[in-house]
Amino acid sequence: MRRRIALIFSFWLLLLLAGCDYLPFGFTPIGEIVQSPGSFEGKTIKVKGEVLEVTKIPLIELKSYTLRDDSGEILVLTEGTLPTLNKKAAIKSQVKTMAIINEQSIGLRLIEVEKLPTFGF
Repeated sequence: MRRRIALIFSFWLLLLLAGCDYLPFGFTPIGEIVQSPGSFEGKTIKVKGEVLEVTKIPLIELKSYTLRDDSGEILVLTEGTLPTLNKKAAIKSQVKTMAIINEQSIGLRLIEVEKLPTFGF
């Protein structure tokens, strides 16, 4: 009986944690987004990688950085604080494009929704 209760409790705990954004899994490879932007357009996803090319334009408050993982690179726009150059970052973001023509995206970018813990990856 105890074993059955523990099994049921474990099942419900895993079910609850599966939707948690702070777990160290469930990240989308950047290469998948770049290869198939139409299937990600408008969706909120999690990505992680190394921060490259940090840019801030003060007059219009535009802040961006490039995020790179083993599969590719993508531009990220943020209203928050910029991450540190050459450091790891994990974010929850929304995929946006200006247009998709013949499966080629124009203006593919991520809009940062939330910074996530990096879990030492």
